[in-house]
Amino acid sequence: MLQQNIILLALFALGIIFNNSLIAAGSGILLILRFVRLNSMLVLLEQRAMEAGLLLLLIAVFVPFAQDKVTLPEVAKTFVSIDGIIAIISGMGAAFMCGCGVNLLETNPQIAGGLVIGSILGVLLLKGIPIGPLAAAGMAAMLLKLISLWRK
Repeated sequence: MLQQNIILLALFALGIIFNNSLIAAGSGILLILRFVRLNSMLVLLEQRAMEAGLLLLLIAVFVPFAQDKVTLPEVAKTFVSIDGIIAIISGMGAAFMCGCGVNLLETNPQIAGGLVIGSILGVLLLKGIPIGPLAAAGMAAMLLKLISLWRK
């Protein structure tokens, strides 16, 4: 129990030191939930927070459509421009890779610690965004597959 608090406190401190409000807020909220012993909320977050976060991310990406900032002709141009085609291929690749990441996390859950640490370091040191663990799991799945093919 003390170890988890130390880890969360360290993450909170790193968030403050590196001026990353998402890391500080996330770890701070979890510390508060642990302190007030809202274990049922921790279970709920474990089960649904990823889904809720992805939903909010999708909503943020879709807002320009709702505000009429992107028109149907602009979307149609996506299918005929080099930038648009590259964006479509990249989106497909990212979705596939993240799907592989989910499978890796389901079959090899102990890898989550390394993914979280790497994502946190990427956020703090490289100014990335904390969507990283899922994408990192996909990258790890692809790299592990390549290594297994290379070893044969």
